[in-house]
Amino acid sequence: MTETSKTPDSQAPVTTLFCDVGGVLLTNGWDRNARSLAAETFQLDAEDMNERHHLTFDTYEEGELSLDEYLDRLVFFKPRSFTRETFRKFMFDQSKPYPEMIELVRRMKAEHGLKIVVVSNEGRELTEHRIRTFALDCFVDVFVSSSFVHFRKPDKKIFRLALDIGQAKPDEVVYIDDRSLFVEVASSIGIRGIVHKDLASTRQQLEAMTYSTSPCPI
Repeated sequence: MTETSKTPDSQAPVTTLFCDVGGVLLTNGWDRNARSLAAETFQLDAEDMNERHHLTFDTYEEGELSLDEYLDRLVFFKPRSFTRETFRKFMFDQSKPYPEMIELVRRMKAEHGLKIVVVSNEGRELTEHRIRTFALDCFVDVFVSSSFVHFRKPDKKIFRLALDIGQAKPDEVVYIDDRSLFVEVASSIGIRGIVHKDLASTRQQLEAMTYSTSPCPI
């Protein structure tokens, strides 16, 4: 049976904000540029490392591999002159915050009483490091990370699970992601989306929306 796509209702008041992490709140955790820098820093074969990465990283992001198992396949399949801990620290150090985007999401939550739900594709150890290091749990209510739920964007199931956990209807949600494909997939089940390009345009789109003012009963 073919699933019917839903058109997001742009008039419904927003109660919940879904948000990606890499490319929105923080830099990407482990992208092509970081791997290129790692290859240069640790004198690795960049082409071989990228091929190994693409063959196995989805499995790590889905929580089916630990970071050590991923690194065994990527780097430590033979003896190296550097330690695993040194390489792990390098990986983690690539994460940097976008303070103004974090402040925007915090402000929208405070002003409108929004629930904030992170929907991201990230491995467990990177996710946990980024949550702790940048205090994301101080304003995010729920983390629906691919490594926690064992499927990843663009699978619609991750968005449906986020709706269930966040107890939100699709037309009550706005989703921010820097990848247009993921916004399109969320839109197909009735979630409004913002393709994040820069702080100013995302802020303008958020501030133009209508928000629910109904307080939660005690």
